[in-house]
Amino acid sequence: MITIKSRAFLLCAVCLFGMLRGMASSQTTDRMIVTSQGIVNGVIDLKYGKHGTHFLKDMPDYSLPLEIRNAPEGTKSFAIFLEDRDAIPVARFSWIHWVVANLAEPKLEENASAKPNGRFVQGVNSWASPLLGASKLTDAEASRYGGMAPPDKAHVYDLHVFALDAKLDLKDGFFANALFKAMKGHVLAEAVLSGSYPSVHP
Repeated sequence: MITIKSRAFLLCAVCLFGMLRGMASSQTTDRMIVTSQGIVNGVIDLKYGKHGTHFLKDMPDYSLPLEIRNAPEGTKSFAIFLEDRDAIPVARFSWIHWVVANLAEPKLEENASAKPNGRFVQGVNSWASPLLGASKLTDAEASRYGGMAPPDKAHVYDLHVFALDAKLDLKDGFFANALFKAMKGHVLAEAVLSGSYPSVHP
């Protein structure tokens, strides 16, 4: 037999569950996300890597488009860090493909890396690594997007976007470690978008 006290307890429990579910739904909806028309169903379009047609010497340089949604209140700039951790068994380090700071707008068109027009600054990618020997690029040449070029098999690439509460004291040609040091204490949110790219042309 359910007493009045039991009914009241059940009603409170139902109300509390509804509130918690609503809070969870709101948090999920409001979470910052990054999307790209160049990544469909987890696969990166061929034109943004070595199977494309745009190159700076041996480096594919036609950059991915992206759009950032639900950035936190107080966001003053965005930073981008694109890496290939699947390169570690091959190169013995995570390959840096693109480093961007002081992006003010939440959207970039494709190939924006080639024409920043003062909208953001770009750091040095791994094509400037001395390990590449004679084929390495200069720091200036590598201060832009370097596309996907997995040598052994399909790799998964992680595009990290950080919402920051300040603009950073960085100029073109900075290194990734300088970005992470400058971001310390300024990160409001982070979103990650991943996509795979094939080694052999399908």
